[in-house]
Amino acid sequence: MAARGERGVRRVLDKLAASVNSGQYYEAHQMYRTLYFRYLSQKKYADLLNLLHEGATLLLQRDQQGSGADLAILLLDVLTKSETQPCEEWIEKVANIFELMSPTIPERETFLTNAVKWSMDSNKKGHPLLHKKIAEVYWREKKYTAAHRHFLHSSDGSAYATMLIELHTTKGLKSEIDLFIAQAVLQFLSLRNIQMATETFNKYTGSHPTIKNDRGPPYLFPLLNFLWFLLRAIEQKHAIQFKILRNWYAISIKRDPNYSVYLDNIGRIWFGIEIPHDPKNANSMFGGLLKSIIGEVADSSDEEEYMGHNASAPDLD
Repeated sequence: MAARGERGVRRVLDKLAASVNSGQYYEAHQMYRTLYFRYLSQKKYADLLNLLHEGATLLLQRDQQGSGADLAILLLDVLTKSETQPCEEWIEKVANIFELMSPTIPERETFLTNAVKWSMDSNKKGHPLLHKKIAEVYWREKKYTAAHRHFLHSSDGSAYATMLIELHTTKGLKSEIDLFIAQAVLQFLSLRNIQMATETFNKYTGSHPTIKNDRGPPYLFPLLNFLWFLLRAIEQKHAIQFKILRNWYAISIKRDPNYSVYLDNIGRIWFGIEIPHDPKNANSMFGGLLKSIIGEVADSSDEEEYMGHNASAPDLD
């Protein structure tokens, strides 16, 4: 019986190859699904994963978007059912399939949502490498807002800073050079990620053609000096210095009203400073900001609006 089953699978595979070579993509898609159910019932996960990856890639490369996306979504379902752990190999494959999908099909967002869920660990944020790969896809597509959302949950501050430099030098105003990095650093610190905040800041200030300063202050832009001292204060757990910095650079901080809300939260997270506020205003405002940072990372409904909520914030798109 087993031998007969193997011969049956081989015949389907041979037919599948013939259908693909002759451009009979609908038939090919149906045969992929036939093999999917057969392998799944036998729990032949390794064979099934390879089959679905090959099929999704092949169909998408031939612009069979609906059929390719269907197999791609099945692939993620099998990755989950087989308890395949996120690793560089499969994250790379998933990101490549995502890039092959047309941004115009709704299945792309479904695929991304499922990919992030598959890669999640206990912190429910998705694997940093997957976020980096997806951010880089959006970056190549010049969808800077979406790229920003995923870079925030990656672990590559250098790549993120490089994108910010490209974005500012191609689309930003000269006067916004410090706003681009300020928002990023404050958001990372609000997410309790000082490593990404520091790496992004250092790369941005060290590589931006108008700044090119990797030694630290003095910078020509006061807000950059503030950020540099802020990162040092957090590393040294120096609460008094944090308070002094907020007073010294009050004028620069007022350039964007969101900065004060971020800094209130940073003070609470890193220094245990509780600042009394009108709960209706402050809590709702920061809640909205934090939701826009963390959000549902694959939720596209507000991606294009994000960071456009304030006139003084740089526009990413």
